[in-house]
This record gives sequence, C-alpha cells and structure tokens, in this order.
Amino acid sequence: MIRIRDIDHLVLRILDLEAMLGFYCGVLGCTVERRQDAIGLVQLRAGRSLIDLVPVDGVLGRHGGGTPAPDRRNMDHFCLRIDPWDEAAIRAHLDRHGVTIGETGTRYGAEGDGPSIYIADPEGNTVELKGPPSGG
Repeated sequence: MIRIRDIDHLVLRILDLEAMLGFYCGVLGCTVERRQDAIGLVQLRAGRSLIDLVPVDGVLGRHGGGTPAPDRRNMDHFCLRIDPWDEAAIRAHLDRHGVTIGETGTRYGAEGDGPSIYIADPEGNTVELKGPPSGG
C-alpha cells in the first residue's frame, strides 16, 4: 500500500523567473535550494516541500508544450500550509507586497477544516494559504 504523507514538490512552467522568485522568495519566504541553469530548473524550499520553477524557454521547459496563459493552465491551484496562522499579519504582509487577497474561508485540507486565503502569483497560478484545522 502507498501512504502519502504530504506534498513533496510541484512544478510550475513559468515565463518570468525573476518575478516568480520575487514572489515565492520575497513574499512567501521560500528559499532557493538548488539551481540547474543548464537545464532550466530552480528548486525552492517551501517548508518540507519544494516548488520547482521551470522557465518555458529552457531545456526542460521546451518539452512541456505551450506557454502558461489564463486559458492554458497546468493546474487549478496548490495549497501551502502556513504555521503560525495569524490572519491579520498575513494580510498585512501580502498587502505590503501588492498581492491581491481573496476572502478568508473555512475549507477542507489534509488536516481537516480550517482557515484559508486564495492569492495569485505573478503568472496567475492560484495559491491557497492554509491555516491549522479548526480547534487546533
């Protein structure tokens, strides 16, 4: 039997590496873990998981088809578990960076129902920021 613990990594095909690094590192606090510029891959540490950025004009990116666009997305969204969850501080931080912030709602995730906010990265990928389960 296969038992999934949590998300290991996800891969985003991107157009503007610097804008995406600014968002994921500068706004969300990821760090660059590894770069393989020869093949067009930047891996960001996001807690226990990785977010791989693959520019579409690089070696890897050219294998993936067309460029990302509002009518051609690779995914619906992905969710990052935020700890600690301080909604006011999170909203203030995002606002300082000019990020459009969606409504907070209670949504179900890997740990159960809890607060979450939807935002978008510079290329329109939807990112859900998720807090702890209700009562935890």
